[in-house]
Amino acid sequence: MNSKVKLIAAFAGVAILAAAAAGGAMWYLAPNQHAAGAQVEAPKPEPEKKPTKYVTLDKVIVMLRRAPNEAAAHYLSVDLVLATSAEQEKEAKEHLPLLRSIVLSSLSPLSLAEANAMTVDQYAAKLNKTFDASYARENHIKPFSEVMIGKLIIE
Repeated sequence: MNSKVKLIAAFAGVAILAAAAAGGAMWYLAPNQHAAGAQVEAPKPEPEKKPTKYVTLDKVIVMLRRAPNEAAAHYLSVDLVLATSAEQEKEAKEHLPLLRSIVLSSLSPLSLAEANAMTVDQYAAKLNKTFDASYARENHIKPFSEVMIGKLIIE
């Protein structure tokens, strides 16, 4: 019986030593936050996410360029959605007539075949690129972050 108690005590001692060694290894391998004199960095606050507002520019109608020997006129109608912040929403609404003009000058050189070949994402990319260039040329800050296509009709 005495040997059974010694055997159990030996296993318990080995288990305690193994747990202590594992805890010490975790402490040693952890980032150096536990070292004496080390400064613990406060977690960086996440940037405040501002709610996105959406401003619509409805029914921009663009006459498409006619192909040679084509009698019928074709047009494109597009509704745009501008993603902006609450602070810039009023300014974005004030820029809608300018944006209508920019869309018209950007899309009017397209023919019916070219317009039909483009995807909605290609239209959005083309308009975003055109708006970026126009605002950069005029040295103004764009009051919206992105333009999206709300509706597109080609006749």
